[in-house]
Amino acid sequence: MSIQFNTSKSKTLSVFTLVMINVIAIDNLRSLATSAVYGFSLVFFYLLGALLFFVPTILVTAELATGWPNTGGVYIWVREAFGPRWGFVTIWLQWIYNVVWYPTIFTFIAGILAYLIYPPLVDNKYFMLSIILCAFWSTTIINCLGLRVSSWVSVIGAIIGTIIPMAFISVLSFIWIYKGNPSQIQFTVKDFFPNLNSLQNIAFLTNILFGFMGMEMSAVHAGDVLNPQRDYPRALFFSSIIILATLIFSCLAITVVVPTHQLNLVSAVIDAFAVFFKAFHMAWFIPVVGALIIIGSLSGATAWLLGPARGMLIATEDSNLPRFLSKQNKHNMPIGILLTQGIIVTFICVVYLIMPSVNSSYWVLSNLTAQVALLFYVLLFATAIRLRYKHAHIKRAFHIPGGHFGIWLVGGVGIITCIGAIILGFLPPEHISIGGVVKYETILIAGVIVCCLLPFVLYRAKRVKQHGR
Repeated sequence: MSIQFNTSKSKTLSVFTLVMINVIAIDNLRSLATSAVYGFSLVFFYLLGALLFFVPTILVTAELATGWPNTGGVYIWVREAFGPRWGFVTIWLQWIYNVVWYPTIFTFIAGILAYLIYPPLVDNKYFMLSIILCAFWSTTIINCLGLRVSSWVSVIGAIIGTIIPMAFISVLSFIWIYKGNPSQIQFTVKDFFPNLNSLQNIAFLTNILFGFMGMEMSAVHAGDVLNPQRDYPRALFFSSIIILATLIFSCLAITVVVPTHQLNLVSAVIDAFAVFFKAFHMAWFIPVVGALIIIGSLSGATAWLLGPARGMLIATEDSNLPRFLSKQNKHNMPIGILLTQGIIVTFICVVYLIMPSVNSSYWVLSNLTAQVALLFYVLLFATAIRLRYKHAHIKRAFHIPGGHFGIWLVGGVGIITCIGAIILGFLPPEHISIGGVVKYETILIAGVIVCCLLPFVLYRAKRVKQHGR
């Protein structure tokens, strides 16, 4: 979601508007299948993830956004805390984790399309790769047409293609159970708690946390609220309830009709819809829902393709990146960065030809994305703690209560959770064939190292060119 800063004195955002911004930014259908693997214990993991990560992220970004509401988001926050080098590293990580994530959302789109055309195509690497690249470059072209077109596509598509399908599948599952149909999972206290005998079983926790990421993109609007101290916490409370409810009930809806051992990470959502519609004699509605999901996914991808790219423009203004990346077209779109990330995404998609299946490719890219994103959030939490001391004089319209203890508690919990999830993320999952632990770990570790080292190399090269040292 692209970030817009309010430079006027008018503060007009209502609680309802903030709630809608947050819900659209976080809710997505793509993450449902990876969470549904847990069965009923997914509720435990979602609640745990909310307590240890989601809530701390909301509180930290709210404080930073109301302290620096009109300047430049994460890049400025980290630059103020730790200097320009770490500011650049942080904005790079935010951008690159989205770049690695793009193939997964387009895989989801390709999977839905394959189901509508001929379901076995979902396991055809070449078909999936072709659709992924075509869809990706199409959305890139849409973003080049200007912010007005991109925003219209994003907001409308997110409502009709994400929120409505999530609510719909939840209602269908309630009807399914009410009519006495069999459930693939048991709703018992024993099944609520996950099996922790094998650490691989909780490797999916990393992706649970990834499903909660993105609140920092909408928290920049906190400065536009008439009474942030009162209204912003209320908006956060209501939006977090809606987000948690839609994610949990949508995931449970899938697990009710699709056995966990048969879950396909790419097509599980449409598989579940198909079961419901066939049972309720509504098979004709499957293509309609499939089309809505594709529209919603494309709209979400359109928003996220542009947001991080525009954020990178801040770094180019500080001369941290090659000049060609700062190039904008007549619609003021960052065409240099959009084309560069397009080339990188095309190269990343080669993983579909290396891994043994589309399912395994989907998982390794999702996990790599989450790993890099968690590193970004470690820096974000550390920034909040550092700025509380370094710039204590700057007034924050929203302030995490509890003084220094409060900020250390919130930031510390967030940092520890991220580090723990990073470690867990390197454990190969038990439910997915990954073509060997060595190959899996090599791709994952190499990907993390490359993503993290590149900003330091680029920053150093630019400093040497400018100052000769």
